[in-house]
Amino acid sequence: MSNKRTEISELGEFGLIDHINTRVQLKNSSTLKGIGDDAAIIDAGDHVKVVSTDLLLEGVHFDLAYAPLPHVGFKAVAVNVSDIAAMNAIPKQITVSIALSNRFSVEAVDALYSGIHAACEHYGVDLVGGDTTASRSGLVISITAIGEAKKEEISYRSGAKVNDILCVTGDLGGALVGLQILEREKQVYLSNPDMKPELEKYTVVTGRQLRPDARMDIIHELRELGVVPTSMMDISDGLASEIFHLCKASNVGATIYEDKLPIDKQTYDTAVELNMDPITCVLNGGEDYELIFTIDQKDFAKLEKHPDIHFIGHMTKPEEGKYLVTKSGTAVQLKAQGWKHF
Repeated sequence: MSNKRTEISELGEFGLIDHINTRVQLKNSSTLKGIGDDAAIIDAGDHVKVVSTDLLLEGVHFDLAYAPLPHVGFKAVAVNVSDIAAMNAIPKQITVSIALSNRFSVEAVDALYSGIHAACEHYGVDLVGGDTTASRSGLVISITAIGEAKKEEISYRSGAKVNDILCVTGDLGGALVGLQILEREKQVYLSNPDMKPELEKYTVVTGRQLRPDARMDIIHELRELGVVPTSMMDISDGLASEIFHLCKASNVGATIYEDKLPIDKQTYDTAVELNMDPITCVLNGGEDYELIFTIDQKDFAKLEKHPDIHFIGHMTKPEEGKYLVTKSGTAVQLKAQGWKHF
């Protein structure tokens, strides 16, 4: 009798996480939230600590053919800070662990850390430790971010209610489109090293891919306005995928409207140039690191004039499903392509 082998691709990233989580038993009363949200929540007396870890691998998450090391360092911090922001918390400390192959010099490490230090300055966080080791396959970066908040300020994925308003920050789809441009120019260069990459007209979208910015500004503004989102996530795997996560965790449905989806003009124009559907880029593009959150209708007036918060739909009863209403008024069932890691 042969042992059954299950491919990880059969489960997918989130199925794998669920599979791992089935065997996790929390034993400490101070662990308020474990696996299953953007970050873990740990009781710290009069407040809570918020902890999140992300791993970035060369060749999987970034390509040093076009990603400058300072940008890689900044992005590694930003994606972790974004997870802290997604809990409506304030980041305070990070640890940084790196694995290096022998092709990296001390100067290369300095370049990487210049981006890490710039991000620490930008987000007001302290670098308090980490680890360094050798790698046989390129650069690996693992960052753990630690934040804090009052218990009543935390926004979980599971708090959305029927009729809550669904909001997103910024604009979406840019990082995916930027990645396509960078990959295209890399192929041009590989086929003819004398060709200079044409990136001048794509600065918005390539910037969104190479150096995203976690939306801590929005978290601070929500604090000032006295708004605690009923649920929240960051958009790392694509808007549709995150809506599915919110709906599953909160046991609700969702309806969103195509004409409310925020897309930058350069993202739109570049998607068309690449023969990509701009709305598909918005729904399924990853790595925008904007925030998606729900608010109670009573908080709408506090946010309705905010220039960078967009009201894209509302939460419905779970049996009503997840739908996109097109510009022509047709309701189309949402599909979550998301970012496939396996």
